[in-house]
Amino acid sequence: MMSRTLLKTGIGLALRATSGDRLIGALSGVTRLPLVVGYHRVVDRMPAARPAVIEAMFASRQMFERQLDWIGQRYRFVSLDELGARLESVERCEEPIAAVTFDDGYRDVYEHAFPVLMRKGIPAAVFVVTDWLEAGDLLPHDRLYFLLARSWPRSRDVLARLGVVRPRWEGPKSPFEALRLLLTGRAQEELGRVIAALEEQATLENAEVESVQPLTWEMVDRMHKAGVTIGSHTRSHAVLTQEARPRQLDELTSSRHVLEQRLGTRIEHLAYPDGAFDTQVVSAAATAGYRFAYTTCRHRHTTRPLLTIPRRILWENTCLDAGGRFSGAVMSCITRGVFDLAGCPRTH
Repeated sequence: MMSRTLLKTGIGLALRATSGDRLIGALSGVTRLPLVVGYHRVVDRMPAARPAVIEAMFASRQMFERQLDWIGQRYRFVSLDELGARLESVERCEEPIAAVTFDDGYRDVYEHAFPVLMRKGIPAAVFVVTDWLEAGDLLPHDRLYFLLARSWPRSRDVLARLGVVRPRWEGPKSPFEALRLLLTGRAQEELGRVIAALEEQATLENAEVESVQPLTWEMVDRMHKAGVTIGSHTRSHAVLTQEARPRQLDELTSSRHVLEQRLGTRIEHLAYPDGAFDTQVVSAAATAGYRFAYTTCRHRHTTRPLLTIPRRILWENTCLDAGGRFSGAVMSCITRGVFDLAGCPRTH
């Protein structure tokens, strides 16, 4: 981890000194697109490091504000509706614009991010998982990670017995690696069976469950009335590329219907869980009536680019230098796509 941070710091400083980050962004086409950043959770302070915390989903309120300030000095913040109108327009506009989004619908976004956005006058969007708001149970990836981390490496042996990962000496080396393998390779119904098997040998503590709370509908309504765009993140956070067409359509249409009924407005924006999409998923999004959909990768669908709008997922350590300080040079490289050469990043 430290060597990677040192490398990012060195690359960032070198490219900023030579304006190489601008050149790479221009050549790759990144700078011709609006900047869309994505977050998951914003907390008062980062939780103490422990296995049961997916650190890459957290940003402290202080770092969140620092990142917004850096972006705001270089871009004009816009709503997703204005961003969509810009992308639909045939007229070229040189003004750099940026949009802020949040995935899943964690309650701490309302408690910590929303006040910052209101104070700074920054428009934003929240993509919510409607079943989670209705039932309040843990999201599948949170429950799965808690169970994996609580009894690791015994939980890895459970996965091996189920045949979903390789044996210990070949399989995932950490709970997070196991989580990624499961989410990107198994349908949600099969994940349910994995969770049930893990629950036979591990029990979650109340503190773990209570640390992950969804927004209430009242909170969603208050944010919506304050100008925050509310979008869909599907019904149950199923990774759509792992599901059959009927399940894809159900996840997309039912979540949109619930949101429209609750908020009394048309829902046109969608964020794909895990940022994952393929041609069939994009087709399902179009059939479900979405005008705009957001990913976590730079590549786009050739015939439906508005349903594959790239985002940059940010968290606490995204743009730190080797000394653990915020680095504008690293942030510049991230927003200009310098590190995309390593492949399309996905957070969850």
